[in-house]
Amino acid sequence: MKLDMHCHTKEGSPDGKVALLDYISILKQNGFNGMLISDHNSYKGYRYYMNLEEKPKDFTVLCGIEYDTLDAGHILIIMPTGIYPKILELRGLPILFLIEIVHHYGGILGPAHPCGEKFLSTFNTRRGKALKEKLIQKFDFIEAYNACEDDITNDCAKALAAKYHLPTFGGSDSHKSDCVGLGYTILQKEITNETELIQYIKEGNPCKADGVHYFYTTKQKLGKANDILVYSFWFYNKFLALFRRRARKSELTQINKR
Repeated sequence: MKLDMHCHTKEGSPDGKVALLDYISILKQNGFNGMLISDHNSYKGYRYYMNLEEKPKDFTVLCGIEYDTLDAGHILIIMPTGIYPKILELRGLPILFLIEIVHHYGGILGPAHPCGEKFLSTFNTRRGKALKEKLIQKFDFIEAYNACEDDITNDCAKALAAKYHLPTFGGSDSHKSDCVGLGYTILQKEITNETELIQYIKEGNPCKADGVHYFYTTKQKLGKANDILVYSFWFYNKFLALFRRRARKSELTQINKR
């Protein structure tokens, strides 16, 4: 089974440029059997899919999320089917607390582009570097191929996965149509929902991550000026994390009562 395991939709991500149905059409034309919607801190794209009166046939759409942590970059999360905790749509949780919450609900998680851009990638953050061994032991998989990353950072991710015997995911991380499907994951079994995928990963079944590099990322267009964008993201993420603090606290109180 061939899936794109890192997909941003127009319906769910502020920077997504590809409508979900167009995304599915492109993937199907290129021999894919499914996709994981992983919008930024949002399940809006997947809710849009679930509300469609007629869903595409012979194609599996899985629900995930790419979460912006307070201190360790972007994390891909997959929860059991039907479980969508509101807290995961409120960016800014510290990485160790996030791991605890996801595992509490029976979900799995792993770092997106783990060796990539500063602040955005777990092992290129101060916290990620300091807790590297501890975090890797708690992660359930590693995104070992991201089409928007270069060979050096993807090779670094693959080496980490091999060293710590973690399953590997591959995805396009696409925000534009010309990047859709450039990264992929091959599973040895047909998966129809998130719970089946979680079980597949926990049982240690094989995953193959690979793809083709996307050469037209914002980073490559801006060159050294991209550093300004990276540091701007750091401030943006800290501000929104602070802005969401009260909502997170309220939701965590509700979780503790359950």
